[in-house]
Amino acid sequence: MINIPEIFAENVFNENVMRDKLPKEVFKKLMKTIDLGEPLDVSIANVVANAMKDWAVEKGATHYTHWFQPMTGITAEKHDSFITPTAGGKVIMSFGGKELIQGEPDASSFPSGGLRATFEARGYTAWDPSSYAFVKDGTLYIPTAFCSYTGEALDKKTPLLRSMDAISKQACRVMKLFGKDVKRVTTTVGPEQEYFLVDKKYYDQRKDLIFTGRTLFGAMSPKGQEMEDHYFGTIKPRIAAFMADLDVELWKYGLLAKTKHNEVAPAQHEIAPIFSTTNIATDNNQLLMDIAKKVALKHGMVCLLHEKPFDGVNGSGKHNNWSMSTDMGENLLNPGKNPKDNAQFMLILTAVITAVDKYAKLMRLSVASAGNDHRLGANEAPPAIVSVFLGDELERVVRDIIDGGESTVGGQAKIELGVTTLPVFPKDNTDRNRTSPFAFTGNRFEFRMPGSSQSIGCINMMLNTAVADVFKNFADELEGAEDFQKALNALIKRELTAHQRVIFNGNGYDDNWVAEAEKRGLPNLRSTPEALAAYDEFIDLFEETGVLSEAELKSRQEILLDEYAKTIAIESRTMVDMSKKDILPAVASYVKELSDIACNKKTLGLNADLEIKQIDKLSTLASDAYDKTAALEEAIAGAADVEGAQNSANYEHETVIPAMDALRAVADEMELNTAEKYWPFPAYDKLLFGI
Repeated sequence: MINIPEIFAENVFNENVMRDKLPKEVFKKLMKTIDLGEPLDVSIANVVANAMKDWAVEKGATHYTHWFQPMTGITAEKHDSFITPTAGGKVIMSFGGKELIQGEPDASSFPSGGLRATFEARGYTAWDPSSYAFVKDGTLYIPTAFCSYTGEALDKKTPLLRSMDAISKQACRVMKLFGKDVKRVTTTVGPEQEYFLVDKKYYDQRKDLIFTGRTLFGAMSPKGQEMEDHYFGTIKPRIAAFMADLDVELWKYGLLAKTKHNEVAPAQHEIAPIFSTTNIATDNNQLLMDIAKKVALKHGMVCLLHEKPFDGVNGSGKHNNWSMSTDMGENLLNPGKNPKDNAQFMLILTAVITAVDKYAKLMRLSVASAGNDHRLGANEAPPAIVSVFLGDELERVVRDIIDGGESTVGGQAKIELGVTTLPVFPKDNTDRNRTSPFAFTGNRFEFRMPGSSQSIGCINMMLNTAVADVFKNFADELEGAEDFQKALNALIKRELTAHQRVIFNGNGYDDNWVAEAEKRGLPNLRSTPEALAAYDEFIDLFEETGVLSEAELKSRQEILLDEYAKTIAIESRTMVDMSKKDILPAVASYVKELSDIACNKKTLGLNADLEIKQIDKLSTLASDAYDKTAALEEAIAGAADVEGAQNSANYEHETVIPAMDALRAVADEMELNTAEKYWPFPAYDKLLFGI
């Protein structure tokens, strides 16, 4: 029996460990940095480093690494041992404050979007003391930020930390308007992680899964998700064993793994943690994805984090549950019993609604990727149109404020099920809308657009920045008001009236919503290249908030466009490889068998119409597939003549992807008409139902 409180965070240099290992005054100074965001007192670095090293060595660590998040979207690490040579050919284990605070990885081979030339190799990592260090696989991992020799951010953490400071600064100003002496407001996040599990023996036979993380070919199996029997269904023993081991591993690293269940699609599952501070939640989610993949391998499975591993069933997202809390523990998105009378809440709500509408394109581009394009708007995930769901009660409050009428909202309703043995329980003030991109769910907003493989660092950086800008504008206006209450009421009514177009409580999957959204003037950026083109519109926002310089912002645009083009290029080349080396030869072999059977039948004077029809159909399809493969090769070759990151991304989207889709359609039709023993890789029935 596992003692969860005993193993929880056993591998983490957290507050309890620091309190035990550090001198009292050093501990107090460090906690001021962690809790209040005060600058780090470098005079304590040596003491902290030595204590951290001693603790890590006790845990079996021999090395340390500055663990950072470059613009690749995954984490990076360089391992250095603790050993230092001494006289007599001996070594000691040492680790000083300099090594703790600053590292120097080679920056030349990480994406920089033009910020750095390849020959300019120097880069720095800087310790993030607000995110706890931990020991994993014999190494002390120190969460860090990553910047260039000239100080530009080369990672996803640095801008996130800046955005957290920006929103805290402006939110504290807003709190002072209500007489509250708040020193820090922290954004918190609970990211719900979706994923697929497939048997490794099948995965190993699929080049597309190995090279791209998704199936580039594959006809749908006779059964998919139409019976709706997998969602919250009984967890299979092999999956349950994986989930149990995953929970234990996550708890050891202090991750607050709370909920696990089957998702909608066959072989799809979800794990959800309790919320934590945004930068910590970002680190933890990166760690979760890494651990999930490793634990899956121990169980003979592969964890797929791609947004759309399989066509014809739901893809995977990462629902970003976002809120704000003061250093006094107050959740700023808690509406209380009567939202309309809660002026502070209504101002905060108005600010978020304003930010989401004003910066809708920013919200969309924050989740843009080649993988996520397969999800958004596909009757399984929110559409690419950004809107806000409030629920019936809050929407009535907003309408009353806009119209100047009295609120019709009453007390909290009860749900009675009509069965005497079942309890009556309170009804939440907001329902859940799975089709909404940005839904209020009681005391937080659930941003449902992020893709399952994406880092939540960039997503929350942009959300924080947008809200910080609106907070600043609101505080600027209200701080100088002669009659605060009058000015507050006027501001809330004016902004809700101006931005009510973004509020939508209906079905985001409905085609009518697309037409309605267009009438409202809401942007609908359907593809990643289209979304990323909007980056230039937000230079002033990021520079004024101090989150990103113009150069840093443009570098991110360049990196993401380049990543998109390269992703599609790899997928298209993989399709050509599979078509020429696997699919077409397999179909030819099956046609040969059919031809032999037909000849034998005719020799015996038997009817061979069945085989002849199959031969004719497959020969026609194979010829078409050959032509479509050649057309795809031509499209791939054409990319070499395209200059510029935006043009390259546009070309891949407009020219290469249609050629890929055309080839897949023919190949999938051939799969349906080819004997299973001839098809060169496992089909969907094994991948989705093989565990």
